[in-house]
Amino acid sequence: MVTASSDVDPIVYINGKRYVLPPGRAEWTLLQYLREVGLTGTKLGCGEGGCGACTVMVSTCEPDSSLLHRAVNACLCPLYGVEGAHVVTVEGLGNPRDGLHPVQARLALAHGSQCGFCTPGFVMSMYALLRSKPEPPTEHEIEEALAGNLCRCTGYRPILDAFRAFAKVDPGAYTEEALAAHKANGMEAPAVPAPTNGAVCPSTGKPCDCGGVVSHSEDKGQGMGPTTRTPGKQSAEPIFPAELRRRRPLELSIPGPQAAWFRPTTLDRLLELKKEYPHAKLVIGNTEVGIELKFKHAAYPVLIGVTHVAEMNELTPGEKGVTVGASVTLTRLMESFAALRASVAPHQRPVLAAVVEQLRYFAGPPIRNTAGLGGNVATASPISDLNPLWMAAGATFFLRGRGTPERAVSARDFFLGYRTVDMQPHEVLVKIFVPYTAEHEYIKEFKQAHRRDDDIAIVNAGIRIRMAPSGEEGAWVVADASLAFGGVAAKSIMAPRAAAALVGQPLDPAAVQRALAAVREEVVIAPSAPGGMVEFRQSLVSSFLFKAIVHAAHALAEDVEAYASAFPPSYASAITPYSRPPSCGLQYHSAVPEEDVVGQPYRHMAADLQVCGEAQYTDDIPPPPGTLHAALVPSTQAHARLLGVDKGPALLVPGVVGVFTAEDVPGGNDIGAVAHDEELFATEIVPCVGHPIGVVVAETEAAARAGARAVAVRYEPLPALLDIDDAIAAGSFIEGWGHSVHSGDCALALEASDVVLEGWVKMGGQEHFYLEPNASLVIPGEGGEVTSFSSSQCPDKHHRYLAHVLGLPMHKVTVRTKRLGGGFGGKETRSAFVNAAAAVPAHLLRRPVRICLDRDEDMHITGQRHAFAAKYRIGLSSAGEIRALDVDIYNNAGYSLDLSFSIMDRALTHIDSVYRIPAIRAQGWLCKTNQSTHTAFRGFGGPQGMLIMEQIMERVAKEMDIPLNTLRERNMYNEGDVTHFGQRLEGCQARRCWEEVHTLSGWAAREADVAAFNAANRFRKRGLSLLPTKFGISFTTKFMNQAGALIHCYTDGTVLVTHGGVEMGQGLHTKVAQVVAHALQIPLAQVYIAETATDKIPNASPTAASASSDLYGAAAADACAQLNARLEPYRAKLQDKSFKDIVNAAYLDRVDLSAHGFYSTPDIGGFGSEKPYNYFCYGAAVAEVEVDTLTGDFHVLRADVVMDVGKSLNPAIDIGQVEGAFVQGMGWSCIEELVWGDKKHPWVKPGWLFTRGPGTYKIPSVNDIPVDFRVMLLRNSHCHRTPQVHSSKAVGEPPFYLGASVFFALKNAAYAARQDAGLEGWFRLDSPATPERIRMACCDELSGPFAGPDFQALASC
Repeated sequence: MVTASSDVDPIVYINGKRYVLPPGRAEWTLLQYLREVGLTGTKLGCGEGGCGACTVMVSTCEPDSSLLHRAVNACLCPLYGVEGAHVVTVEGLGNPRDGLHPVQARLALAHGSQCGFCTPGFVMSMYALLRSKPEPPTEHEIEEALAGNLCRCTGYRPILDAFRAFAKVDPGAYTEEALAAHKANGMEAPAVPAPTNGAVCPSTGKPCDCGGVVSHSEDKGQGMGPTTRTPGKQSAEPIFPAELRRRRPLELSIPGPQAAWFRPTTLDRLLELKKEYPHAKLVIGNTEVGIELKFKHAAYPVLIGVTHVAEMNELTPGEKGVTVGASVTLTRLMESFAALRASVAPHQRPVLAAVVEQLRYFAGPPIRNTAGLGGNVATASPISDLNPLWMAAGATFFLRGRGTPERAVSARDFFLGYRTVDMQPHEVLVKIFVPYTAEHEYIKEFKQAHRRDDDIAIVNAGIRIRMAPSGEEGAWVVADASLAFGGVAAKSIMAPRAAAALVGQPLDPAAVQRALAAVREEVVIAPSAPGGMVEFRQSLVSSFLFKAIVHAAHALAEDVEAYASAFPPSYASAITPYSRPPSCGLQYHSAVPEEDVVGQPYRHMAADLQVCGEAQYTDDIPPPPGTLHAALVPSTQAHARLLGVDKGPALLVPGVVGVFTAEDVPGGNDIGAVAHDEELFATEIVPCVGHPIGVVVAETEAAARAGARAVAVRYEPLPALLDIDDAIAAGSFIEGWGHSVHSGDCALALEASDVVLEGWVKMGGQEHFYLEPNASLVIPGEGGEVTSFSSSQCPDKHHRYLAHVLGLPMHKVTVRTKRLGGGFGGKETRSAFVNAAAAVPAHLLRRPVRICLDRDEDMHITGQRHAFAAKYRIGLSSAGEIRALDVDIYNNAGYSLDLSFSIMDRALTHIDSVYRIPAIRAQGWLCKTNQSTHTAFRGFGGPQGMLIMEQIMERVAKEMDIPLNTLRERNMYNEGDVTHFGQRLEGCQARRCWEEVHTLSGWAAREADVAAFNAANRFRKRGLSLLPTKFGISFTTKFMNQAGALIHCYTDGTVLVTHGGVEMGQGLHTKVAQVVAHALQIPLAQVYIAETATDKIPNASPTAASASSDLYGAAAADACAQLNARLEPYRAKLQDKSFKDIVNAAYLDRVDLSAHGFYSTPDIGGFGSEKPYNYFCYGAAVAEVEVDTLTGDFHVLRADVVMDVGKSLNPAIDIGQVEGAFVQGMGWSCIEELVWGDKKHPWVKPGWLFTRGPGTYKIPSVNDIPVDFRVMLLRNSHCHRTPQVHSSKAVGEPPFYLGASVFFALKNAAYAARQDAGLEGWFRLDSPATPERIRMACCDELSGPFAGPDFQALASC
């Protein structure tokens, strides 16, 4: 037996290097250890296995001497769980010095890395897939392998393009039949020129003549110029260590101060340990226990790893079924059952198929690779995907305990209550027996979640129906049935009365009605049930039952020639299996001459570093000696008076060095982005849950967090306002900041209108979900100096905060930012208080302090996109011409001002969308509530304003019976029109983008195809929509439109650029470097941008408003102009010499080789003037979706986007921004939903954010993006307002709103479903259009008993 003091050490190999595992760390994860030993390429993104940033490959030698390679989430994997294994991290594959691994190289070349924080995880998932398969994977397998990895920047398309190079080539993909099938799926291509070279585009499978079209990753490897470093040699594959091949698994027993770790290798030893430690936790993948340890702060003094118990790893097929050991991983279960289907009789396969299909969408591959079957069963989750299947299938669970005989318990009897099972403390679940289905027996799995991939169920089910002949010719009846549901009670439940209603009945509409009536009475969810969505969940139960009956009838008709289904052919759409073809895409942009630096598709300058994990983020910086770790002490009340804060208990926690509150702040405790209406640490009142009361510093992060939890805080609760409705009712607004826009006589125009409509529009907020949580490292220096490394979009804001809070002059404080792992506005102002909180103890103790927020606290305390509501009256002529709009717009500001007024200002100036409104009164109201302060997010209020208007336009079209596109065209801006705030439109491309995307998408033909599809399918509907956008570029606060840059030319001919903008994945540094390289007439490889720092650039605004390339590119161009003027005499004399020679000649003549450039946007006046914006960006998109009307499940078949970016500085980066913005906008409008504890969600504690991690908050995954994704950058649209940056336009925010085209496509699909149900006319659909809202909008006889056609799902707003 191995112990911490044994002669045989517990070991692990990492990237081929042998490590002896340290003792006493049973509660540690592999990720913690990797980062401790300096392998920081593996990132902490969420800590719950939901984002994939921590993915590594773990290789083990199996009992049959084969090697098993699997992707694993290091943030959950127990440290001692990899004893005897070989761990490969991204650093072990390759690097720019020795050569990149092909997986890394392809991703870099294909522009698949933007911010780069998620990149190592994607690399490792793909690498593990390649190592795990003896032959190349299919494209489907690649997309499935990436389902556990999230990216917030790219929109996934370039990542899939990159990895497609490793896929098995399917010649059938390029046949005429395949192309015809592709067209039948609603994804035909627009007309393209016939190929001149016989080429086939790997991205689409169609004939291709790329020309100016970038269509796949090979294209993106061309024109890269000198910045592409071709590896001198290909990196060597990490070899599985010989020592581990020889080493047999040993029993482990490792004591520790927090927990002891045991790893038995026999069942007898496991039973002995379980008898000795009856409350010990058994661990296989740690996917449940790990969450409880980290987020619930559970204390488990004994952990027993059961991965090496041979008896529990057996999987044995038999004559009547399959016996599966409890330690069998879900991946092995899935693969084994899939393979077993080929060797059993056809009638025995349904149960195997049901398990495989249910597991396909169970979590992500890294979770399935480690999670064990026994743990999934024994945790008794009420939303377990598998337990309802085991119950319906008649599975049996076998339990063993030392001193007691083996017990067999039926699955349907095993679950006693909420996470309670029929198992004694000393017993262990050893194995499960799953019976095959009998002849004419059909079992079907069901699950509906917020997102298809890697998501927990809202409701799931396993339904089994066995048929038998009734004696009459061709007649069959139900002989037996089992119905099991999850997500409807505190445990998975059976519905015996509903099953009984089917027995003896033929499968026909009458049987459906009887069964539905029974299940409605039997499965009842209380209105206040945890999880909410009661009407939706009840409807899903009925929908699943209906689907199961139709499925059984259809299957029986296939098996029995004489049997005919009683359901019409259109009902087949109720059971059409979900099938998503591999993603593809086309990207169109204008070509430029090869000699030009500007306009070339150069990849991100840090791409090579990012794909190999060497790109350094704030939390990757090696901590200086003596570094302390900080943890915030958050409020647990939504609104309360502080009665006392007792630091004593925290100071008793071992390792804690200090606790600091408001009384310890050396400078000002008052902070705020604009107005100082916040406190760094609360003094008398806490305004929301999560507001910092203090900060604890300790020698370790674990001690700091334990100390923060130990601080005793006493409260006197005060009334809390928790949403916009509360604020309106209480008249709670932030006074003096609610601006308005007026144009014309609105009241008179409304009175004169032929048609007047009024109503409300509401939309929820959105979490930024940047993959890198907020982090800072504050280092005190001599004489009161302070240097802070921070993940911030606005180092200037941090600079001001730290100087103010510490009482220091600004010249003593320096803030430095290398790069961000995403920002999207969330790190513009709301990261500053985190940095300031860490700075207080650093300054007072004279020791470095590091802070890194966990994902859940980051989401809870740093704010989100504002929820909006609007009350409107719109007047129109009888022809549909807009006459007037009267609108009150409300946003949920949270507890303080922050940037809410500027966000409202942008909403007010974008309420017109792309339409002329002669008379308007638009009033903004900033609702002050007891939520965390909400803040900037990509689009900054513009998308909310435009969505309000488009919702109104969609209603007008329905109410007036005018085609929506006709209505839009009738009111769309033209060149020279004046907006409602007085700005004349110059270079207006609204109609051109609209017409281009109409043509590109093949709108007319597809509209007819959608109508034909909907006529043929009752329960699957398609929707098509076309959406325009117009977005103003500039900060609406005038003084912020300024920028500085500093350029040094060195005597080796290289150039160092520093500017005030922050690189956060948007390619800002790459674009500025291109501007500099072009101006100085040098190769791009000679330009370098190191970091952003406040000691270099005093005139810096936030990297926000999409204006950074304009501002900092122009400032850099100004500096280059100065340098060129100084170097011009030497260029004239040395015409044939290199830039190095020219610079050296100037140096010898004592010419200044450094220049400071400055730029301020001319001729703008900010909000309230007639020219708040420098120019506008335009765009349009077409989206097509397919919806399962019985569940609300949907996928996007195709999206076409045309975007006006002027003359692109870098088309590859611009296309990446368009795609990423579109997918993020689709997430905002269709998938992502914030749930707060308010009156609408009484099952959540008041003021608490329920959705504060990837387990509950879902952003789009790789399988949510459009199957066919096409982007065109508008040609010949030079911007005369930006000559300094080569007539380019901004791109970060303008495309975001176009993702809402998916929202309107979904609504159109719902219209088609309602029409089949006999419902006509407009209906209200608030965003996001989640499966709940879609399904309940597609009202029918199944949902009718629970909600009517005007049902509105409850939303936090």
